[in-house]
Amino acid sequence: MFVKHRKKQNLRNNEYFDMQSVFDKLYRQSKNGKNFTDLLDTITSKNNILLAYRNIKSNKGSKTSGVDKKNIVNINDTDVLALVENVQMKFKNYKPQKVKRVEIPKGDGSGRVRPLGIPTITDRLIQQCILQVLEPICEAKFSDNSYGFRPNRGCENAISKAMHCMQQKHLHYCVDIDIKGFFDNVNHAKLLKQMWTLGLQDKNLLCIISKILNSEVILPDGKIIKSEKGTPQGGIISPLLSNIVLNELDKWVENQWSTKDIKEVTPAFNSNGQRKRSNEYASMRNRTKLKEMHIVRYADDFKIFTKDYQSAKKIFEAVKLWLKERLDLDISPEKSRITNLKKNYTVFLGFKLKVVPKGEKKVVKSYISDKAKRSIINALIEQVKKLKHSPNIGYEIWLYNSKIIGFHNYYQIATHCNIDFRSIAFIVSRALKHSIKLKRAGNPSGYIKEKYGGSKQLRFVGQTAVVPIAYIQNRTPLDKRVVINNYTVEGRAEIHKALAGVNMATLQCLMENIFDGQRAEFYNNKIALYSGQNGKCFITGETLEIGNMHCHHKTPYHKCKDDSYSNLVLVTMNVHQLLHAKKPETIQFYLDIIKPDKKQMTKINRLRKMLELASI
Repeated sequence: MFVKHRKKQNLRNNEYFDMQSVFDKLYRQSKNGKNFTDLLDTITSKNNILLAYRNIKSNKGSKTSGVDKKNIVNINDTDVLALVENVQMKFKNYKPQKVKRVEIPKGDGSGRVRPLGIPTITDRLIQQCILQVLEPICEAKFSDNSYGFRPNRGCENAISKAMHCMQQKHLHYCVDIDIKGFFDNVNHAKLLKQMWTLGLQDKNLLCIISKILNSEVILPDGKIIKSEKGTPQGGIISPLLSNIVLNELDKWVENQWSTKDIKEVTPAFNSNGQRKRSNEYASMRNRTKLKEMHIVRYADDFKIFTKDYQSAKKIFEAVKLWLKERLDLDISPEKSRITNLKKNYTVFLGFKLKVVPKGEKKVVKSYISDKAKRSIINALIEQVKKLKHSPNIGYEIWLYNSKIIGFHNYYQIATHCNIDFRSIAFIVSRALKHSIKLKRAGNPSGYIKEKYGGSKQLRFVGQTAVVPIAYIQNRTPLDKRVVINNYTVEGRAEIHKALAGVNMATLQCLMENIFDGQRAEFYNNKIALYSGQNGKCFITGETLEIGNMHCHHKTPYHKCKDDSYSNLVLVTMNVHQLLHAKKPETIQFYLDIIKPDKKQMTKINRLRKMLELASI
């Protein structure tokens, strides 16, 4: 749910900063085969920079500091125009700062770590500016069979496509290829050539991206190394660059079957001499020696489905050779294999899948993978341990519930998820009973009541509900809807409905109203508030207009230096005067104008209390 909300918010940001039409045009031109030779003007435009700031500000990683010990907080108080000019100057002679290498546990209980590279907050802002402009161009060229790190796509869609290949297309052999250290071994020269082929032919931009790829890295022990290959995990632009690398693989596999010109390969005609349209791929299967194959890729994790073992063997060798010759990438022999899906499971994105007989058909049977189950158990038991001696048990239970809900939402598309979670519950529940005293009586509320209120397994600590691990119901995974697209009017139709209450002309005026000394965080949150309040006054619900719109700090700025979204509300000028009024005659003057009802008066007094003023 959170991810979907973030995607919608990013689209709103595009609209508010007047960049959506620019991105739409780039997408449309890329679809039509345009080569882009001058993208830096768009990348360094004021609105694109302000949009980049808005997008990274709402990212939880924005508070992580790089080698310069700075994060988003250090930018928030920057004057808006100064921020824009600073980024534009950086682009003119760009030299990235060193990247901080950190190592985080993989979370599978193996003790292994995953290296992440954390650029400085300024370099992240610059990467975000580039990403926003490159994404629509690349989305127009990317394969429909890749699902990782792309807008409106995710793991559920990839699992849905894999299950479709197994169950509807009857492709019961799976080629698993594991690329050895993919993110660490991408060839920079080949990547830049691939970008050029995609139409990204701005030499100045490619020079900047080359510098990003070759940034110096400070290891945890203080040693400095230079990246001569690879797209370091942790950089904002790295996922897009990785998809550019493997998009060529997607297209090559598709060209072996999916995108073949059916008319040329297998012309089929009915008795009237007209070409058949109903079952042309079936005709290809019967009339040609082409090997049917379909790729499903999520980042560097991909599977190729085919119909028999001999085809799978040839595909395995062909892909291995192609990766080496075209992308200079090796495969991991011990992790790469051919799987007969009628006999064995294949593991994909934390699920294990195979086909089993059901009547005259074969259907997909899926579970949580063994590795993922161990990871879930370890994560929950680790959280349970914190409950025993925690001074804030309510917060720890909230974290425990959040983890379970997250696991349920992700793994509920496994056909046998209920069996998996019962076995997980058996192990974790024993640890839970030894840590805290649970009772049966209680009144759940909100989301937990809605989703888990009907479970007899629901338990309570005091009045706090504890989510039952085993209470889950399978649902069918959904493939990506074709119509959904960030860069077409039709694809954004549902988002536009959500924006119905916002006056775009007023919003545009708010954006352009930048005065000297205006703080970046205050400026951005004022724009976000206009959307969040649907263009209405927080107190009266009156439509806000330029000239009659004030941004009020709940706790005065001079006391807390806080421009955060939660500390601001938009109100009319008269309401703002009333909130700060101290003299009885002034208070009465504005009361006579506003005429607040009881509910509005409660809001006014609540805000006055935060200002340490007497209630009215």
